[in-house]
Amino acid sequence: MTGRTEPGRTRRRGAALEDAILDAAARELTESGFAGMTMDKVAARAGTNKNALYRRWPHRLALGTAAYKRLATAAPVPDTGTLRGDALELLRQANRHWSSPLGAVLREFLAAAGGAAEFLASLQEQSGEAAAAPWLTVLGRAVARGEAAPEALHPRAATVAVVLLRNEFVVRGVPSAPDDVLVEIVDEVYLPLVRGRGAAGPASRPPGSSAGPSAP
Repeated sequence: MTGRTEPGRTRRRGAALEDAILDAAARELTESGFAGMTMDKVAARAGTNKNALYRRWPHRLALGTAAYKRLATAAPVPDTGTLRGDALELLRQANRHWSSPLGAVLREFLAAAGGAAEFLASLQEQSGEAAAAPWLTVLGRAVARGEAAPEALHPRAATVAVVLLRNEFVVRGVPSAPDDVLVEIVDEVYLPLVRGRGAAGPASRPPGSSAGPSAP
């Protein structure tokens, strides 16, 4: 060989080739969903061969996940002036995403992975620190306004509402959660939990601690 490339293909290496593959995979996801995305189609669209894909991603699910993360963009953190308003808008943003075509792709991934821990861990923006960041931001504002105690700034407490919403899609299989469900999550679960952290009384004591005299 004299360094020629096959017709329709451009010689690329490293980051340039990886970007081309991810762009091609993202377009396939957008047009065909995960079910219609194949390694052959991605390779053809990227102008490369399947070996280039498999050297970077061991299987279709891994490539699809990487492409999904490229498509997913963070929504702006709301600032309505109240914790309740911010929490509701964050849930509404999440609900719109999970109800969108891109959210449908994500649900395809979850079904294909069958709950595989390595896949779920790879979607850090769905379940890791990045998911907690906007909630910690709105909680930080609430603490500054005096709506919540500093003890409320805990990642697990912060993300309870969005985890409950995710269960509506993953466990119950709904295509979209009605707004009254979002309001119920915020008013009946999230706000009482947040406001209870750091408050005086049994709710703020760790398990096993002495309750002491009962409050009137």
